[in-house]
Amino acid sequence: MSGELATWLGAATPNGSPAWLEAWRTSARERATALGVPGSKQEAWRYTNPRRLFEQAFDEGAAVLAAEALAPLLVEGLEADRVVLVNGRYAPEHGRLGALPEGVRIDSLARLLAEDPEAVRPHLGALADDPAALFPALNAAGGADGLVVLLAPGARLERPLELLHVTTGERPTLAQPRHLIVLGEGAEARLVERYVGAEPSIAHATNAVLEIDLAAEARLDHERIQHDSAESFHLSTLYLHQQARSRYQGLNIGLGGRWARTDINTRFAGPGAECVLHGLYLSGDGQLIDYHLDVDHAVPDCTSVELFKGILYGQGRAVFDGRVFVAQDAQRTDAAMSNRNLMLSERAEIDTKPQLEINADDVKCSHGTTVGQIDPQMLFYLRARGIPEASARRMLCLGFAEEIIGRLGDEALRAEIAALVGDRLEAAPLD
Repeated sequence: MSGELATWLGAATPNGSPAWLEAWRTSARERATALGVPGSKQEAWRYTNPRRLFEQAFDEGAAVLAAEALAPLLVEGLEADRVVLVNGRYAPEHGRLGALPEGVRIDSLARLLAEDPEAVRPHLGALADDPAALFPALNAAGGADGLVVLLAPGARLERPLELLHVTTGERPTLAQPRHLIVLGEGAEARLVERYVGAEPSIAHATNAVLEIDLAAEARLDHERIQHDSAESFHLSTLYLHQQARSRYQGLNIGLGGRWARTDINTRFAGPGAECVLHGLYLSGDGQLIDYHLDVDHAVPDCTSVELFKGILYGQGRAVFDGRVFVAQDAQRTDAAMSNRNLMLSERAEIDTKPQLEINADDVKCSHGTTVGQIDPQMLFYLRARGIPEASARRMLCLGFAEEIIGRLGDEALRAEIAALVGDRLEAAPLD
């Protein structure tokens, strides 16, 4: 097993690192080795088999990217400051950060660990504490860099912050970035997180971990767009911790990769908090897009909303596995989870399993799922007016997706995603 995981476990902790960091990495390495590669008998992996990941040979790709190679990966007109990671490593030469407001700190995790480790010590690994999760453990053991955003109480980012992940290289590379987003009481920010690949035919891999800690009355708008290269592997695990009256609004869009899995773990730790999760995924041409949600209502008077929509064509596969847990004392919980899917092919497949586990009696909770096809009458109506079938299908699918795409906070980003989704659907083979 250790041979399979060797690249993922990374190198030893650098000499001179604080003892607590070395102990944390060593513990993660031991935990990952003991866990081994999960199999389909484990409930969280019943629909997917990650073993093929460990059959790949990955390099620790250097963070080298020419400016002319970055330009096509940017969203023209996106009004945001920018931080760029290349193969999981902070690349300040590609960033665009203006003067930061008072009380805001944005920096590289690697630099802080080397020069000011106490700044991240209270937060690093504090939320990603699942002893049974292999990939977060591998990230802790082998990850070298990431983004740190620290906002003091009352601080506010005046402009959105784009976090752009780029994988590149002539050989398959492995990137394991780790990000810490900590908002003090009443702080506010908007984060646009994008994953892109510079080489469409190379099977790069990403194993990202985000730890987001929102203090009382803090607010974070977080848009995550996964558009990795077509042959890549993408794993992302998000841990969200919310104190009283905080608000998290997350929007997740999954488009790229041969296999992409996103785990979102939310825990309410104070009353009056709200978490809204929306998602859109597009899967075809042998892709597998995989979303797992775990929302823990541990305290009373909190609200959660989850709405994920999928469009599948060709031999595309998708998984939606969502769970809302309501603790015994979490009275007056308001939770709603929904998964809706549009199937354009008889060969496509969706495994959907929204779940509620309720241990309180004064709650308002609902869940549901739908799987359907394009309405043939609507398609006939458009074709009768001279619209080609592929274009008509594009129009109808974008209408289905608009409920999610329209929530993106920037017009340029909305146009970019609508074009990506529409172009793929228009070019999709007709069954």
